[in-house]
Amino acid sequence: MTRYSERGASWAALAYGPGFALLGFLAELATGTPHTVAWIIVGLGLAVITAPWIHARRRFLGVRVTDDALWQGRERLPLADIAEVDDVGAPAGARVLGGGWTTPNKFGTLPVRLTDGTVVLAWAKDVEALRTALRAPETA
Repeated sequence: MTRYSERGASWAALAYGPGFALLGFLAELATGTPHTVAWIIVGLGLAVITAPWIHARRRFLGVRVTDDALWQGRERLPLADIAEVDDVGAPAGARVLGGGWTTPNKFGTLPVRLTDGTVVLAWAKDVEALRTALRAPETA
């Protein structure tokens, strides 16, 4: 069962390019003869280059807490390995979960102490909700 989830990106962003092309077509239609084929190509082209971006964000920036694991991007951390999520300091050089060098932009950081004593950095857009999901495994 999923306790907490962030998708990383929404597939709704795929509609931005074709929407922009539609607005361009309508503006051109209002001012003269529109270039219909060109606007179709622009709309499809923008959708094609947006799809890999959305897929990558969903794959590498997704956060999920299930009953047995914390998923940060493609990295899985068993909840049994987490010792503490409250009042944990972040030492310099702490490893960031998910495989990146730093916490992703626009994401907050949650230092997590593991059962072996090391501290790692979890991340989420809503750090308090992530902390709550990690804190009480038996009540979620």
